[in-house]
Amino acid sequence: MQANFYCNNPYINIYERPSINSKISSQIIYGEKFKILKKKKNFIKIRTFYDKYPGYIKNKNFIKKFKPTHKVKVLKTKIYKSNKFLPFSSEIEILKKRKSYVMFKKNRWIKLKDITLINKKEKNFIKIFKLFTNCKYKWGGKTYQGIDCSALVQIFYKFNNKFFPRDTVDQIKYKKGRIIKKKFKKGDIIFWKGHVAACIDSKKLIHAYGPEKKVIIMPIHKTIKRIVRTAKLKVKKVFRI
Repeated sequence: MQANFYCNNPYINIYERPSINSKISSQIIYGEKFKILKKKKNFIKIRTFYDKYPGYIKNKNFIKKFKPTHKVKVLKTKIYKSNKFLPFSSEIEILKKRKSYVMFKKNRWIKLKDITLINKKEKNFIKIFKLFTNCKYKWGGKTYQGIDCSALVQIFYKFNNKFFPRDTVDQIKYKKGRIIKKKFKKGDIIFWKGHVAACIDSKKLIHAYGPEKKVIIMPIHKTIKRIVRTAKLKVKKVFRI
């Protein structure tokens, strides 16, 4: 049962097991492609197309025919004629245009200024990371309603149509790097066991930080010392974004 489908909800939780009481391990967002591996009661087991991430989602109505032309470039864009929003990096197909609005789904409209072409790249990683400043920390989250540390880094690559693993355990292995003890630069990605942060300059970093319950900008060296003190974890690896 390996059929390709696309998410047509703003976002859907991916669970570790076929139960809403199971831990949320990740999410799929609007327009994201996935394969259905098998069905189990009210859940289906899937594997995402972008990062090959497996898990269970609720069995809903998904779409099979879909040709995305644009993607959301803001933190969230209001869906008119509903009370919902599309999150950053959602992929859509423009069906109609009317003045400064586009229809991406029957009777569902968003602002034209909130989207860009599907192949458009944004090299300014700080611009993307800062969109999520003060968004709450949420394990498994990938949107304005909650995001975790590895998703914050991965979403930059995904928006630029490049592969990057979902979880820190895989991210840390993906590129060659080194341990830097004193000097950091803009664009350094710092890894601890189970955590990751991005340097926005030589003195500050941004990360989705569980203890602060949000995405926050903090001093690099103070953060390193705090993580050593509170979690007994040292920096394991540093590489360039």
